Amino acid sequence: TAAQPRTVGEAISYYHDALEAGDVHFGHGTDNAWDEAVQLVLSVADLPLDADDGVLPHPLGEDMRERLEALLRRRIEEHIPLPYLLGRAWFAGLEFRCDRRAIVPRSPLAELILNGFNPWYAGPSPQRVLDLCCGGGCIGLAVAHYFPEARVDLVDIDSDALALAAENRKLLDLEQQVAILQSDLFQQVGEQRYDLIVSNPPYVDAADLAAMPAEYRHEPELALGSGADGLYLTRRILVEARQYLHDHGLLVVEVGNSWEALEQACPQVPFTWLEFAHGGHGVFALTAGELQDYAESLGG
Repeated sequence: TAAQPRTVGEAISYYHDALEAGDVHFGHGTDNAWDEAVQLVLSVADLPLDADDGVLPHPLGEDMRERLEALLRRRIEEHIPLPYLLGRAWFAGLEFRCDRRAIVPRSPLAELILNGFNPWYAGPSPQRVLDLCCGGGCIGLAVAHYFPEARVDLVDIDSDALALAAENRKLLDLEQQVAILQSDLFQQVGEQRYDLIVSNPPYVDAADLAAMPAEYRHEPELALGSGADGLYLTRRILVEARQYLHDHGLLVVEVGNSWEALEQACPQVPFTWLEFAHGGHGVFALTAGELQDYAESLGG
């Protein structure tokens, strides 16, 4: 076996090689062994994830090495996603608490938030925003952080996920700006209307769910699957969202690999499929006007 790493730089190389050799799946915040090794080592060494090469000679203590070994073993043998092992995840440049009460943040919507939803959101800066199926709250809380004048509502049916969202709201000091509501989609939303509704609902179809790598088994299935074709919740959102949007409002929904099934199910709907510089697919936008025009073909 290779000599035990003594510095941050040696450890990143060492754990990169170990992850490459291990039968692990990447896709929970990183998509390759190098990025995951960097996240693992810098987190355990309590160094910022955006640290420069100056940290590479930083010495590793024996206790850090032991912790790294223990985490690596669980990552490889139990296929636990790294953010669950670390108890934290990063999304849109922000750190969130992360555990099995909600899926690991990994949505390409992060890029959209950092770009201010340009050019898709045409109105003045959104004042009211809804994060539907919010899970641990990362999307809505990131919107609140980057749009400090917006009031944001986080909605989910799962009380465990909402408890995690509340912890993250406190962590990011957003308690004055963000409300949390337990609701089956819009049921408890009442008369409120929004400038922007964003949603990363469960969208994995039954076949994909059955075939997913072991890492995904650690995530709450309620937050992944949505019926045989993965579109059960998305269909409901399409039908119901219009009455909760202002006239200039925008709906943005991530459906991942189910995008083709959605196109086939709703051929008349002019989905705008967003493109991402940093990877990601299966996110559509529809304006309130488009939702209104196509309400009949959506079954509303």
